[in-house]
Amino acid sequence: MISRAQEAEILRLHHAEGWPVGTIARQLSVHHSVVRRVLTQAGVPITKIAQRPGIADAFLPFIRETLEQYPRLCASRLYSMVKARGYRGGPDHFRAVVARHRPRQSTEAYLRLRTLPGEQAQVDWAHFGKLTLGKAERSLMAFVMVLSYSRQIFLRFYLNGAMHNFLRGHVATFSHFNGVPRVCLYDNLKSAVLERRGEAIHFHPQLLELAAYYRYQPRPVAPARGNEKGRVERAIRFIRDRFFAARHFHDLDDLNAQALQWTCGEAADRPCPEDRSRSVRAVFVEEQPRLLALPLDLFPTEERVALSSKKAPYLRFDLNDYSFPHTHVGRTLELVASLSKVRIFDGITLLAEHDRSFDKGQQIEDPQHIEALVDEKRSAREHRAFDRLHHAASSSAAFFKLAAEHGVHLGVLTRGLLEILDTHGAAALERAMAAALAEKSAHLKAVRHFIDLHQRESGTPPPVAVRLPDDPRLRITVRTHDLRDYEKLTGGGKP
Repeated sequence: MISRAQEAEILRLHHAEGWPVGTIARQLSVHHSVVRRVLTQAGVPITKIAQRPGIADAFLPFIRETLEQYPRLCASRLYSMVKARGYRGGPDHFRAVVARHRPRQSTEAYLRLRTLPGEQAQVDWAHFGKLTLGKAERSLMAFVMVLSYSRQIFLRFYLNGAMHNFLRGHVATFSHFNGVPRVCLYDNLKSAVLERRGEAIHFHPQLLELAAYYRYQPRPVAPARGNEKGRVERAIRFIRDRFFAARHFHDLDDLNAQALQWTCGEAADRPCPEDRSRSVRAVFVEEQPRLLALPLDLFPTEERVALSSKKAPYLRFDLNDYSFPHTHVGRTLELVASLSKVRIFDGITLLAEHDRSFDKGQQIEDPQHIEALVDEKRSAREHRAFDRLHHAASSSAAFFKLAAEHGVHLGVLTRGLLEILDTHGAAALERAMAAALAEKSAHLKAVRHFIDLHQRESGTPPPVAVRLPDDPRLRITVRTHDLRDYEKLTGGGKP
């Protein structure tokens, strides 16, 4: 935009001085199109300069015909075609020519979809980055369900988008709403639709079991028709902007607790898009009695896997190993996992129960399982002690290798290091062993020397020996972790 004074100057120079458009534009430092606009608005006829024919003009009929037949053909492929027919121009100018003559798709109009209370809900997954848990990197997935009438949102985060978590999200949502919508609308995700050919739809069998149990109808949207489930798409965008952005949390349970508080608070107090005079909470109170009643029991969502171990009394599940009695090695056992527990069965007999770990490469053990195997194989005690040192101090493998090369008695060394581990802890033992390795001194006296040296430097008194009862729970192997892994969960550590 130019000022009134500049417009008056343009008109004066044109009428009084007879300057052409180009001269006025150069002298006033404005674009020539601005000068033409001012003169045209003032009723001054502007003679158009005859344009020279372009090098692409002879090829325009071929370009238009090809684009009408193949409207999505890329400009680089079309450039190769016209170049083979004699075009001598460059590719950049040709792209501009194609952009001017490419057929424009007509904008599609959509009807505003309205539903009855309790009639429909829309469901989808949303990816929110990754979480680092120990050595494992897990995908942070959000299960989102939105009631189409009231726009009430339910949000629950999981560590992957597996089918069992998809089922858990439904069960948690129906319990939170205290009812079930008659129709659940899905995108064509693999958790809902395994295969689709035209109108023939192959639903996931576990989703059909869930739908039959809760008596609702699963319904997928048409391919490439995201507008049919726009309510959940807008809800996910609303969650990203108003809940997850700059959100700090300690762990997954803390994040889900904050999500539940947010959906019951801010998300429920927002105006309902269908009736801006009422809140989502008020409309949901009207809709909730129209939902289908819940069954008496919850739908089972545990993961069930048939596994066997030929030698070691451990079953590998979700990147970790879980112990069971060694008397059942070689049999096919059933592992049943929830989000918090892992249970191992032989038929209907419960063999083991552990807290579930979402770390990677961990050995989750019941000390009684290991002690029973050690008692049966007395020779395994030495290996068990070395395994404990290996998990407590990462330098133990190199330390024992150097000690063996120097002819040190490994049994005496193992017992002495275990005593230091019990009295001083894993961190002090690792620091002393690393210092001894730096000095090429792989013997017990060197480790004790550096233990005493570090205590004097830190000014801490020597530990007092305390004899503990002979309880197998005191000999649990615990692998230490860098505390920076936990700081990443709260955003306090550097990425």
